[in-house]
Amino acid sequence: MESIVVQKYGGTSVGNIERIFNVANRVIATKNKGNKVVVVVSAMGDTTDELVEKAKQINPNPSNRELDMLLSTGEQISISLLAMAIQSLGHEAISLTGPQCGILTTSNHKNARIEKINSNRIKKELEENKIVIVAGFQGANENGDITTLGRGGSDTSAVALSVAINANKCEIYTDVDGVYTTDPRLVPTARQISKVSYDEMLELASLGAGVLHPRSVELARKYNMTLIVRSSLSNNPGTEVVEVNAMENTIVSGVALDKNIAKISVIEVPDKPGIAFKIFSALASNNIYFDMIIQNVNRAHVNDITFTVKIDELHEALEVTKKISDEIGAKEVLCDESVVKVSIVGTGIAGSADIASSFFQTLYDLGINIQMISTSEIKISCIINEDNGINALNALHEKFCNNNPIEENKAV
Repeated sequence: MESIVVQKYGGTSVGNIERIFNVANRVIATKNKGNKVVVVVSAMGDTTDELVEKAKQINPNPSNRELDMLLSTGEQISISLLAMAIQSLGHEAISLTGPQCGILTTSNHKNARIEKINSNRIKKELEENKIVIVAGFQGANENGDITTLGRGGSDTSAVALSVAINANKCEIYTDVDGVYTTDPRLVPTARQISKVSYDEMLELASLGAGVLHPRSVELARKYNMTLIVRSSLSNNPGTEVVEVNAMENTIVSGVALDKNIAKISVIEVPDKPGIAFKIFSALASNNIYFDMIIQNVNRAHVNDITFTVKIDELHEALEVTKKISDEIGAKEVLCDESVVKVSIVGTGIAGSADIASSFFQTLYDLGINIQMISTSEIKISCIINEDNGINALNALHEKFCNNNPIEENKAV
């Protein structure tokens, strides 16, 4: 029985004609090994950013629906060109948009979620021995309107399709050889590793590691889908994302730096029940993701509440927060975009006081002031000034990753 392999290629992997043919040859090689192949493709290079810029030149505040209509065209260019390349090399291929391959989403334009996938069309094309090329990052809502899945949506598309068609594995191809102990572009001593657990990969992805999108890891973990991160520019085996019981018993697996955040503070909030609920339920109802939250010690019947949001959602988050602030009688709302989040991740961190102590000692030795702290079973995160981000990342990597044997390192 033939196996089914889903491969996802990012924008850099299809950034020009030469790279499109490189991907085409890789896909054909996978098929020639006896596999049925579905390929999910992102928009070429910086196409999405260029489309957004064009939109803003016409309308500084375009509607989300029309943005989705525009941005979805980037992936359609990629899939059609890749299908043509494969056909020119003598193999049958067909390109399908998200709606054409049955991806039904919610109606949250720019950040839709996949509700279900009708995989009949894809299965039919595979049975006819075609390579199926799917536009990542997109689907359609119940009204038939095109929607996009937000940043990293092509990763999510690939994993969701893998589950829907019962694929044997999902390979995520990028411009790096796999998962590293930290971002190799920022830390020269970062090392590629062979395995990382779903939980650790999910934390690292949420904390700024750009190799995989958190939603794709969530899906892979939920359905136990084999997930492999590889380079489209080499033949290295890459990194496999696995169940935690397949990991070695090490502590710190990797270090992450998230520059895509901002800090919002609501000053002198009345100390009454339900105030925090009003603030954060308003953000949630507007589909705004918030993260680290701190409420200070009560003074004179008021508190300050501080939390972090994604930098690209800051404008909308401020609008919502200021409106609620006026309703609850807070003094003012402040924001700070000059912050970053630095984190360490690893199974067993919560059970090791030495790890936490060393983490804070490292930042203290650098003279770095900590603005916020968050911990979980497998992570410690701090908000610090952005000017200290790279130094903190390198020092924490040196402390926790450089002294471990390469086979025990597990993450970013």
